[in-house]
Amino acid sequence: MNVGLLYSRIRRDEKLLLSELRERGHEVTKIDVRKEQFDIAEPPAVLDDVDVVLDRCLATSRSLYVTKFLENYDVPVVNSAETADVCADKVKNSLALEKAGVPTPNTEVSFTTDGAMETIERFGYPCVLKPVVGSWGRLMAKIDSESAAEAILEHKSTLGNYEHKVFYVQEFVEKPGRDIRVLAVDGEPIAAMTRSSDHWLTNAAKGGEVEAFEVDDRVRELVEKASDAVGGGLLGVDLMETGDDYTVHEVNHTVEFKALNDAVDADVPALVVDWLEAKVQNEAGFAEATA
Repeated sequence: MNVGLLYSRIRRDEKLLLSELRERGHEVTKIDVRKEQFDIAEPPAVLDDVDVVLDRCLATSRSLYVTKFLENYDVPVVNSAETADVCADKVKNSLALEKAGVPTPNTEVSFTTDGAMETIERFGYPCVLKPVVGSWGRLMAKIDSESAAEAILEHKSTLGNYEHKVFYVQEFVEKPGRDIRVLAVDGEPIAAMTRSSDHWLTNAAKGGEVEAFEVDDRVRELVEKASDAVGGGLLGVDLMETGDDYTVHEVNHTVEFKALNDAVDADVPALVVDWLEAKVQNEAGFAEATA
């Protein structure tokens, strides 16, 4: 098959995928979104003969728009524009999880500092203030006091981007010094790890230590439900342990897996390509059967 790789920077994750695809004899068309123009009617020539496009855009804005263009051109893309739209926005993410009955931290959204302050005081200290768009734990704040809340809210209210005027406040979940990242393909876990740190943020990007995690039946159930809630695809589902259960705090659509690949015995890029091959073959078979 001919796989289009949509990117703006080739990271180690993309190098692992490219190596696996080429070792299997697949053709790869690298599509640098910084160099392409997307006409509303005619797809760019770089998409000619591409069987599927794998979205690995670093910038959320590019991912959201280009996946929409690809679907308009009837070019299969992983992940879908719908999935990208839900996962890229923490508000939409939380709403989708709640609607699907997936346990997720209590969250409220306000559009003024006064409204956000009311939520914070009702939740109690500590609680968490997050940007509605963002990754790697950036611009997240654990609020421990009224004075800290007032200062952070005032700072956010002066920032120019409209997204900073959306105050996303979430309850603080007491976790055992770690969270869990599960890499899943259409709801099926293929590898998982814990991310541990003395800091309240345990992201690998923040220096969290990673270790393989054995998925149990409850995690498998929650991952499947969370994947369905956001539209499926190649996803990173993040969970926290809450005593005898789990809560899902986020689903990621352009998921990184280099740390996961180092933590587990499984060959993660090989498993991703296995799934991609099966997906293209199934869609081709369906198209042929209904032609």
